Amino acid sequence: MSQDDKPHGLRRGLTNYGDRGFSLYLRRSFASSMGYSRQMLERPIVGICHSASGFNNCHRHFPELIEAVKRGVLAAGALPVEFPTISLGEVFLEPTSLKFRNLMAMDVEEMVRAQPMDAVVLLGGCDKTVPAQLMGAASADLPAIQLVAGPMSTSRHRGERLGACTDCRRFWARYRAGEVDDEQIDAVEQRLASTSGTCAVMGTASTMASLAEALGMMPAGAAAIPAVDADRLRMAEETGRIAVSLIGSDRRPSRIMTAKAFENAVRVLLALGGSTNAVVHLAAIAGRLGHRLDLDAMNAMSETTPVLVDLKPTGSAYMEDLYAAGGIPAVLRELRPLLHLDCLTVTGETLGERIDAAPAWVDRAVVHAAVAPVRPTGGLVALFGNLAPRGAILKRAAADPALFEREGRAVVFTSLADLAARIDDPALDVTPEDFLVLQNAGPTSEAAMPEAGYLPIPAKLARAGVKDMVRISDARMSGTAYGTIVLHVAPDAASGGPLALVRDGDRIRLSVAERRLELLVDDEELAARREGLPPRARKPTRGYQRLYEEQILQADEGCDFGFLRGLKVEG
Repeated sequence: MSQDDKPHGLRRGLTNYGDRGFSLYLRRSFASSMGYSRQMLERPIVGICHSASGFNNCHRHFPELIEAVKRGVLAAGALPVEFPTISLGEVFLEPTSLKFRNLMAMDVEEMVRAQPMDAVVLLGGCDKTVPAQLMGAASADLPAIQLVAGPMSTSRHRGERLGACTDCRRFWARYRAGEVDDEQIDAVEQRLASTSGTCAVMGTASTMASLAEALGMMPAGAAAIPAVDADRLRMAEETGRIAVSLIGSDRRPSRIMTAKAFENAVRVLLALGGSTNAVVHLAAIAGRLGHRLDLDAMNAMSETTPVLVDLKPTGSAYMEDLYAAGGIPAVLRELRPLLHLDCLTVTGETLGERIDAAPAWVDRAVVHAAVAPVRPTGGLVALFGNLAPRGAILKRAAADPALFEREGRAVVFTSLADLAARIDDPALDVTPEDFLVLQNAGPTSEAAMPEAGYLPIPAKLARAGVKDMVRISDARMSGTAYGTIVLHVAPDAASGGPLALVRDGDRIRLSVAERRLELLVDDEELAARREGLPPRARKPTRGYQRLYEEQILQADEGCDFGFLRGLKVEG
């Protein structure tokens, strides 16, 4: 059967009653109850898959965006049909949103496949929603296009510009150090996030939006448009029109998100000084399509990819400034010699053609020229060694270079509860030269890899003026955070990885130059410690928790579920 002969619209994927004619008759009957004319019911269908929720502040403007998408779909001659999926509001989920990213990805995949649509618009924004949608779309492999919420606009406090959440961490650190009182921290709390949209800095949401554009899954310039700007609505309308053009085409996620496209995305991630979380998400999305995110290759690219964007948390500007400065197309133009320009994008143009068509003007205060970068090398590096055989991640663009070549004494916290109980204890034996180590916060732990890798500076050191120290864990860190923090240590402690063997007083060597993270304890002692590890106690589980425990992979494989990687079911 040719593409043109395949059923479209309501005729796709009929419910099985044993009589196809009856199935279509019944479906049209029920669809008619929603007030559609027969003419509309004969049109091809564009699904609008969205993650709006009362537990997701970033997405409170989605009803308006959905209406704009519908305008574009209708104008192009198709029928738009919206449907919700699970939503992942970053700060409203316990223990952490990452635990439920794969559940949302399964929701997206199955609803895209099971419901009658010829193409789909993916409308997300808050950190884990975009990777979940791209993962699900990659597995379903129906023509798809990404639309994001857009970043929130900045606010003001006593003449100072604020934007969640780098500034929230900055003020909280000052509060812990006694530099800000209760009244001021309360006032700041109410001004950090004052509009709809995702965090206003180059956190995980903005990073993933930028990478979706770099992968070719969004139109040019779509990543950085502020949530409240009219251009965001116009982009939503244009996204609807493009979605219609995808119907019957070969511009499916598997054709767009190729191995070369992922290399382009890594280049952009490094040039942005983007979120460490993006390494996990890119690995997960790539894994759905049978590709592997190679951390050694990322290190090689990091040496030849400069940081070009001066945004918080590694710089001073905000996402609304990046949009005004030229957006991701301006970044791509500077990276042009390093990119695979023949990669196909969702609009049908190649990446090279997209760069050529972008406006020439750029604000060099925000997007630096490649010959005059913010930093000469990329924002992220992977570390390896006997403490991280499968890798760990350091966001060097947000770290203190004075701490990059260091040997220190380990001060170990065995769990998040232990960290909370002792980090501010005046009796804690710790100095600024020590390495704080957190165990049992990785993907296989009960904590499920939360953004707890941003270990706070012990209160007595913070009050003494200490701003940064080396911190190591198998946890993640918010893309809005900063500091000399080694994350995603793999394999994690709960699965018996070497991190579980670290004890108070051990010496650890960090070398960013050599990409090494070494526990300076001899092999015989480590073997004895491994023999002494207690057996892992497992509580009886059911439902999604049981599926999670049985299928979750390590950070270097994107924390996806093993049975979802590399599979593509024809629909």
